[in-house]
Amino acid sequence: MKCRFDSSVLSNEFVDLGHCPPSNAYLKPDELGEAEIHYPLKLYVNEHNFLVQVDECKRAEEIFGDDYAYFSSFSLSWLRHAEEYVNMMIYRFELSSQNQIVELASNDGYLLQYFQAQGIPVLGVEPSSSVAKAALAKGIDTIVKFFGVKLARRMKANGMAADLIVGNNVLAHVPDLNDFVAGIKILLKTNGVLTMEFPHLMKLVDQVEFDTIYHEHYSYYSFYTVSKIFEAHGMELFDVEEIPTHGGSLRIYGQHTGGCQPTSPNVSALLEQERDKGMQSLHYYQGFQQKVDRVKIALLKFLIEQKIEGRSVVGYGAAAKGNTLLNFCGVRSDLIQYVVDACDHKQGRYMPGSHIPIVDESRIRQTQPDFVIILPWNLKDEIVEQLEYIREWGGRFVTAIPKLDFF
Repeated sequence: MKCRFDSSVLSNEFVDLGHCPPSNAYLKPDELGEAEIHYPLKLYVNEHNFLVQVDECKRAEEIFGDDYAYFSSFSLSWLRHAEEYVNMMIYRFELSSQNQIVELASNDGYLLQYFQAQGIPVLGVEPSSSVAKAALAKGIDTIVKFFGVKLARRMKANGMAADLIVGNNVLAHVPDLNDFVAGIKILLKTNGVLTMEFPHLMKLVDQVEFDTIYHEHYSYYSFYTVSKIFEAHGMELFDVEEIPTHGGSLRIYGQHTGGCQPTSPNVSALLEQERDKGMQSLHYYQGFQQKVDRVKIALLKFLIEQKIEGRSVVGYGAAAKGNTLLNFCGVRSDLIQYVVDACDHKQGRYMPGSHIPIVDESRIRQTQPDFVIILPWNLKDEIVEQLEYIREWGGRFVTAIPKLDFF
């Protein structure tokens, strides 16, 4: 495998999660009898720039296709996060109706709707037609294509250059990293600003968040690495914030090299923090497999004990991270009876690999399970508040990452 940034050959293994189906390839009932393709989920780390990546086993066009099932608007906490972000950007960069906002991987318009509501022109770029249709239905202009140099040139030629480019949780999903960042450079106006959010590799390692690893997450970044990538394409990062989303993420702020925005002390502070952690040495990335294996053993032990004692366990949140966890641990419907999800696009389908049925929330009240495992643990507080009623019959909540926890 070659590094998708500098093309060097990778030989340093970070973690091996076995073979898994694509994390968002939810199955229809008539597909359960068909063969399911599993791909290796093994990650490597570059010893020079410390980019962590998985091989592109399945083309992005196949993953983010017409049947893509992740709709951002189904999480209330994520919507609040988006609205707060919009208000901050409008205030900080004095955005108005004279500016153009472009979001890359705009999903169902969950974020752009808040800019639009304040009279600021917006444009989304979203490769998955299933979620793009939802954005278009809200009146949000959306280009249904993958973003890169070719599209950026066409957009700029058509007067769509951006004062603010937004990219939340898209950088990890990009197989052709250099083409994507080069496209941003083209599309961004001379004094324009870029912001991107993505899970911080430091949090993934320190909190054993291996379930955030799946095939559509091609790359995993430290601030040091992402700074080098943008620098190579004539851009500089002038600010960075550590935010709590997805178990610990970074929000980076970029501009053309030599731009008018002053460099925040946050930049040097985070680079120093990562350096002190040892993130610029291979030693930091070694031993992660053993931590992951301990999580697997603890979860399986718990599930088997409940099975023996006749207690029922169900899951909440048919999230991609849940599919990584369940498939790596070899969990099937004999140990977790069903998974509840609020998204009606997933209900009636089955989790890939594990074939656990996905149902609506009413099933919980009907069956009164002893334990509810929260698979998207990053939304734990929101889910616990929503399902507080399970305590009426003595039900308890469980999370598996970074260790088995009951509450």
